[in-house]
Amino acid sequence: MTPLEAARRWARGWEAAWREHDVAAIAELYAGGASFHSHPFRDPQDPAAYAAWAFESEEAGAEVQFGDAFASAGDRSVVEWHAVVVEKDGGETTLAGVSLLRFDEDGLVVEQRDYWAQAPGRREPFARL
Repeated sequence: MTPLEAARRWARGWEAAWREHDVAAIAELYAGGASFHSHPFRDPQDPAAYAAWAFESEEAGAEVQFGDAFASAGDRSVVEWHAVVVEKDGGETTLAGVSLLRFDEDGLVVEQRDYWAQAPGRREPFARL
């Protein structure tokens, strides 16, 4: 599997899993021991543990869009994403970011670094992802 194919698979997987809060589906996208940085200033985490923690504050059914990988080189790809989530307290939050991904030969993520921002309320993406 090429990094571009792996990135497309990863994006489709995350998009569906985020909507349903499916932690097991997210875990299947990562190699054992993957290095996962959910934010530039956080220590590495287990991807499934991070997803479970993040989903605790959200209602299921987030409006999620993952773009196609827009850069691939060697074993790495970059994917842009955008989500509007409803917090358990009823408020909406918008998150937008990019994920820098490195894949193994089986198409599983071995390293991920995310750069993102969030804002209260609904914000539309700049353009269709």
